[in-house]
Amino acid sequence: MFINDFTTMLEAARNKGPKRVAVAAAHDPEVLRSLAEAREAGIIEAGYLVGDARLTEALAKREGLSLDGFELIDEIKTSKAARRVVLLAREGKADIVVKGQLKTAELLSTALNREIGLRERRLMTHVGIFEIPGIERLIYISDSGVVPYPDVYQKLEIIRNAVEVAHRFGLKEPKVAILAATEAVHPKIPASIDALALAKMAEQGWVEGAIVDGPMALDTAISEHSARVKGIKSPVAGRADILIVPNVEAGNIMAKGIQYFAHARMAGHVVGAKVPILINSRADTAETRFLSLAMAVYLA
Repeated sequence: MFINDFTTMLEAARNKGPKRVAVAAAHDPEVLRSLAEAREAGIIEAGYLVGDARLTEALAKREGLSLDGFELIDEIKTSKAARRVVLLAREGKADIVVKGQLKTAELLSTALNREIGLRERRLMTHVGIFEIPGIERLIYISDSGVVPYPDVYQKLEIIRNAVEVAHRFGLKEPKVAILAATEAVHPKIPASIDALALAKMAEQGWVEGAIVDGPMALDTAISEHSARVKGIKSPVAGRADILIVPNVEAGNIMAKGIQYFAHARMAGHVVGAKVPILINSRADTAETRFLSLAMAVYLA
């Protein structure tokens, strides 16, 4: 199935659902609204709401939302709420872990715990998918949420994870741009050196089922006009599907810039774990959370 917009993604999620969720620090109106919409859409079923139970019930009542079928687990301390949802997923009682009103680091540190966490052999990375006005394809961005300053080997895993998601969305050979400030390699710009090494590694077979090139500036990766003006000849230039950012700072700024300035819609979650982990910003809307749930349900 080829998924090139969020409408098609939602249809695919309905066909794969419903799935069970476990939400850490669930006492948040946007979280509760997204869960209600997801359940109404048929992509999730009953799950676990871990957090301040009294506040969660009060918020649901205020918003006119039903909590029928959800098990409320009263745990005010966010670190314990994070531990509880991770254990629920580890025990097979939840298919998706969702972050509510707690810091991303608090949930991920538990998920990454070697004894009780959700680690597998793969590197856990975040893949965001963007539906951007004026661009007739989905744009995948990674990693904007998990690995702060990845080395070359971690970037290789970031690429592989993003390519796998794109394959699941029906892209047979996604085009991957490894971003840097410019296309020129410079010893004082480490991202450019990493990008050159990764492009060569991909050429030698380290990445399967994708066309990889870099270093590449953002405009060259996305705009055929920019690539033509600069004289950049590459099958990726102007047609990139996947953008690999130098580090979490760049990725996070880019993701939020696309949402707030370009009014794009976004879905995203952490891949490489036993189950999908949603780490939406605490300021994200119910719509972004709902779309992220749909993405997670389809990929779970």
